[in-house]
Amino acid sequence: MPTDFLTASAPGTLPTLNMARELLAERGMGLLGAWALLNLLVSGYYVTHTDTRSEPHYFHQMNIGWGLVNVLLAVWGLLQAHPNQVAGLTLTESLTAQFNFEKILLLNAGLDVAYVCTGSWLRARAASTTLKPERLRGFGRSLWVQGSFLLLFDVGLYLVYHRYAGLLLQLVP
Repeated sequence: MPTDFLTASAPGTLPTLNMARELLAERGMGLLGAWALLNLLVSGYYVTHTDTRSEPHYFHQMNIGWGLVNVLLAVWGLLQAHPNQVAGLTLTESLTAQFNFEKILLLNAGLDVAYVCTGSWLRARAASTTLKPERLRGFGRSLWVQGSFLLLFDVGLYLVYHRYAGLLLQLVP
């Protein structure tokens, strides 16, 4: 939807903004779900075709875990999205919903950084242990991949979604 259309001072601008924001959130959850399903399919295949004592096996095993969690989050997010039911929100309710979702995305971005750091810690720990270092390396690599994707996803969605904050604030009398 072009920004010029959204900033027009025609009646119904607030309902249009609300619907566009909600559709964006819904599409974001669809993207997260697609990533999760891709992980489940690819890693589901490879976990059964790798040596159970190898780093790739643990990498794919952890990806399956991430895939399951991300599928649940995506489904929950899709069930929470109601593009056709936000048209009646007041400006105050719209701003509250906007900033609450932004806070969630920023919190998630912080967690994503923690996932990548934990992956690095696991990989470093693998160098100093004799008890299944391949598991630590595989899990660490998975945390790198998953955390990096989620960081890009959350920051990217935040940057696109945040544009609506400015548009909503323009409607404040």
